[in-house]
Amino acid sequence: MLLFLMLYNKGLAYQAEALVNYDPVDKTVLANEQVDNDGRSWRSGAVVEQRMLRQWFFRITAFQDALLDDLDTLAKNNRWPDRVIQQQRHWIGRSTGATIRFEVELPDESKVPINVFTTRPDTLFGVKYLALSLSHPIVSVLAKSDEQLAAFLAKRASFGPDSKEGFELNVQAKSPLSSDGTEQSQQNISVFVAPYVLENYGEGAVMGVPAHDTRDFSFWKTNKPHEQVPIVVAAPSSEHHDPNPKEAYTDHGVLTSLCGNYAGIDSRQAGAQIVQDLSKHDLARETQTWRLRDWLISRQRYWGTPIPIIHCDSCGAVPVTDDQLPVELPQLGEDIQGQKGNPLDDIESFVNTNCPSCGKPAKRETDTMDTFVDSSWYYARFLDPQNKSELFSQDAATKMLPVDMYIGGVEHAILHLLYARFIFKCLCQEGKIPSTEDTMSKEPFSKLIAQGMVHGKTFSDPETGRFLKPEDLTTQAGDKPPLVKATGKEASITWEKMSKSKHNGVDPITCFQKYGADVTRAHMLFAAPLSEVLQWDEEKIVGVQRWLHRLSRLVDDLIKIQPSPSTTSQNVPRDLTALTDASASMLLLTNSTLNSITHTIEKNIYNINTVISDLIKLTNAIHDTKILNLEPSVAYEVMTTLIKMLAPVAPAFAEQCFEDIRLAQSRSASNQSLVGPKSGGTSIFTHPFPTPLLTPTEETTLKVRQKTITCAVQVNGKLRFQVDVPAPKMDGGKVVKSNEHEDAVIAAVLGSEMGNLWLKERNDWEGRRKVIVVAGGRVVNVVF
Repeated sequence: MLLFLMLYNKGLAYQAEALVNYDPVDKTVLANEQVDNDGRSWRSGAVVEQRMLRQWFFRITAFQDALLDDLDTLAKNNRWPDRVIQQQRHWIGRSTGATIRFEVELPDESKVPINVFTTRPDTLFGVKYLALSLSHPIVSVLAKSDEQLAAFLAKRASFGPDSKEGFELNVQAKSPLSSDGTEQSQQNISVFVAPYVLENYGEGAVMGVPAHDTRDFSFWKTNKPHEQVPIVVAAPSSEHHDPNPKEAYTDHGVLTSLCGNYAGIDSRQAGAQIVQDLSKHDLARETQTWRLRDWLISRQRYWGTPIPIIHCDSCGAVPVTDDQLPVELPQLGEDIQGQKGNPLDDIESFVNTNCPSCGKPAKRETDTMDTFVDSSWYYARFLDPQNKSELFSQDAATKMLPVDMYIGGVEHAILHLLYARFIFKCLCQEGKIPSTEDTMSKEPFSKLIAQGMVHGKTFSDPETGRFLKPEDLTTQAGDKPPLVKATGKEASITWEKMSKSKHNGVDPITCFQKYGADVTRAHMLFAAPLSEVLQWDEEKIVGVQRWLHRLSRLVDDLIKIQPSPSTTSQNVPRDLTALTDASASMLLLTNSTLNSITHTIEKNIYNINTVISDLIKLTNAIHDTKILNLEPSVAYEVMTTLIKMLAPVAPAFAEQCFEDIRLAQSRSASNQSLVGPKSGGTSIFTHPFPTPLLTPTEETTLKVRQKTITCAVQVNGKLRFQVDVPAPKMDGGKVVKSNEHEDAVIAAVLGSEMGNLWLKERNDWEGRRKVIVVAGGRVVNVVF
């Protein structure tokens, strides 16, 4: 409420009329996503109406330049993901172009001007239609006497943002170029009402150029499929123009012969010249427009934060005084609970009050705030949650803001983050957040990690599309889809964002109880890259469970070893020549795995799923080599390093493994120094994350000893299998290339079972185009 009052006093919160989605049954305003494809309310099922209501707004457009320009700061050094930056740029939508005036003749023969905004004035000769928004003033006038148009407008809630539906009006438009004498510009221009036109973009009208705009092309082909599409801009090398093109040409080029005196001119130059020429007759002007609109925060909900405004017949809207804050929601009586609409309207003890300014009887505002308001600044309140006199102290803000790293779902990449940026800039402007080097750009989150959504397996009735609950289904044997009990038909299966309405959510507590929190967490991290959609499939979680069971057995094998005092040092023995081949190979693999995981965590967090795959590969390699085949000191070093790398992913499991090892060592007094209290404490979390086990020199020394290396074999660029091949000779840490070694590598690949399958049985080895051996045999690519 303090935040609202701060914005209100700065003129950044105001009330105005707005066209909204209205549910006539629940008697409340709905967001766009709460209206289904048939134009019905997601909850009541009623046909949604469009109504003009008086609503509260935050003036976010006052910061539109800063919101756009500061994205350049967030884009540096990958502070924010590029796709989020681009989504925000598009939503803010600064466009530079021209406003051009067309003339429309109405049925009563009166003529009215229509202004349209375009970024491509060079395509003006190709205009085939004008499209008006559903709330354009001309449309509203014509709908009073046109029943079909009124019926079309009544369906507005069912039209999607990319709808190609259109209603052709009984009017014609003239091009502002009609005086130039060309046949093209003399033609009448159709006028449509189109749902895709935003009423608050420009003046709620756009010009349609089918030949040079993909959306216009689709709209024209849907509504006028048999009419030709004039091409007025073409590539410089193009000589022939198809009167029925299969797609729009959207690049720049030169104007064609249809463009009169402008023919042959570069389209960019021609566009500027057309605007300049039309401006002499007051038919065009250079313009800048924005897609961003002020933030509508009003909700007719009981549970929202009350808007601290009192409406007085004498004084107008008056803010609540500080001594009356916070405005608390009243308790709902049994006679009000469950009623339709906003119950606050009917609670007289809440609504009726006195004006803080004149003391006369007044009415309290009953709209509550969108929950996005609270989520736009909660991170700042966390710094000083007990502060009763201000949002937060300047001292707390100076110490803790901006937020170092923000992790959130990608579905909030636009609005939630945009609102948070807006509020942060307001707080900085107000002086609530003192300027420091970090806040000079006035951005709340220094680094952003946008994680993908979790999708669940979703079942629906193939006939009605209704989402089904588990109890509505009958399981079939094998991989067949379940049957719908009511009809006996196979259910449709899709992967959808988890939600209650789709009955595809998973209770994490149930999963924890069945598999454990660590297994569940590891599976979630492993199932998909951090930024991508995760398809939750419980059947695949057993793979992660088997991995941790295998690791547990390796710990059991490790604690059976009774190392001598001379081999209990936590450091790797410096006499590398004394190591067995198995120990040397395992040290190299562990060290390379550690380097890979460290790089991913520090530099490439979006690929954190590869951390799990690296840990699984290392576990499998130790399992295949067998603990007892390693020297005790190496076995302990490798296993404790593996467990420490695992700790951030599976903390409880790693702690248990570490404790088991420590207790086994403590049974021998001579071995307490290995990983016990003297080396960092009894908990694994008192130890730092591992650092490289080998120096570059030691790593080179061990690589020279290697007799075999793992080779990844690709067929036409796709990885097909891995096989052990002879290791290359090394000189000063570099691979010594030789034809003999490459021949040995290829022979080893062909001699393997998988090599015979992929290179001889499934492909024609003799007919190969070329074989490329890379990195001393670590990669072989065979091109057929």
